[in-house]
Amino acid sequence: MLDSVERTTSLIAPAKINLALHVTGRRHDGYHLLESLVVFANFGDRVSVKRSLVDRFEISGPFRGDLPEDETNLVIRARNALRARFPDKADPVSIHLEKHLPISSGIGGGSSDAAAALRALAAHWNIEPDGLSEIGLRLGADVPMCLEGKPLIARGIGDEIEPIAAFPHLPMVLVNFGISISTPQVFAALDRRDNPPLPPLRSSPCADDVCAYLAATENHLFSAAEKLCPSIGITLVALQGTGARLVRMSGSGGTCFAIYHSDEDAKRAAAALRQRHPDWFVAATYCAAEGG
Repeated sequence: MLDSVERTTSLIAPAKINLALHVTGRRHDGYHLLESLVVFANFGDRVSVKRSLVDRFEISGPFRGDLPEDETNLVIRARNALRARFPDKADPVSIHLEKHLPISSGIGGGSSDAAAALRALAAHWNIEPDGLSEIGLRLGADVPMCLEGKPLIARGIGDEIEPIAAFPHLPMVLVNFGISISTPQVFAALDRRDNPPLPPLRSSPCADDVCAYLAATENHLFSAAEKLCPSIGITLVALQGTGARLVRMSGSGGTCFAIYHSDEDAKRAAAALRQRHPDWFVAATYCAAEGG
C-alpha cells in the first residue's frame, strides 16, 4: 500500500504457519532438511517506510517488548543488505515496525518482518523485486518463503519453494500463552532427523482435503518443543475444547493453531478463549490462496 501524500509504503508482514513440518535429514554444515506445508495468515505485523533526512527505525505495538532497534534487528539487516546491493538508489529512510505477533513463537515474525521490509524498500527505492530471495536467504532460511507470501511447500533448508496455485480458505485461530522457545534448542532436542517426507498434496484441494492430508502428517518439532516446555500442552488442550477440526503447533512453537469450519466458528472460539484467558495472545484469522 502506497500513501501518495505521506509517500509511505506500508505492508503487512503476515504470520507464517507451518500446517505440517517434517524433518527429513541434516546437512554436513548442520542445517536441517525440512519439508513443510506453509500458509500465511491475513494477520501480522506491519512495516512502513517513508522518506527521511537520516535513517530512522522505531518499533511499536503490543509485542514491542525488548526487540532491539539496532543493526541486530532483521528489519535493519534487510535495509542494509538491500542498500549494499543498490547503493545508488538507497536514500535515507524512516522505517516503522508495528509488532503484533509474539516474539520467538514459531510463526515467523522476524522473517516475515524482514521480507516485508525488503518488499517495501524495493518499492520505495524503485528497485525491481528480482533477486530479493537471494538477499533474503542470506538473512534467514525462512525469509524467501515469507517473500512468496502464499501457500507453498518448502523443502531443503526452506529455500526450495513450490507454490500451491489453488488453496482453500481455512478459518483459523492462533494462540500463544506467553511461550518463547529457542528454535536452535528445539532442533538440538530432536530424537530423530531422518523422517519420511510429506505425502503428495492433491491439486486444488478443498478444506476437507487439507484437513485429511494434515491428519496423515505431523510437526516433527513438537515432541522436542514439548520436552523443553511441557506446558505447551496447555495451549493445545484449550484449543481442542473449542470444536476445532484440527489442532497443532506451528513451527518450533510455542504458538498453536486450530482450523474451523467457518470464519464465524473461529471468531466465536477466539472470543471464548480471550474471555477465559485474557492474558493470552489470541487471533482469529484465515489463510487462502492469496496469502495475507
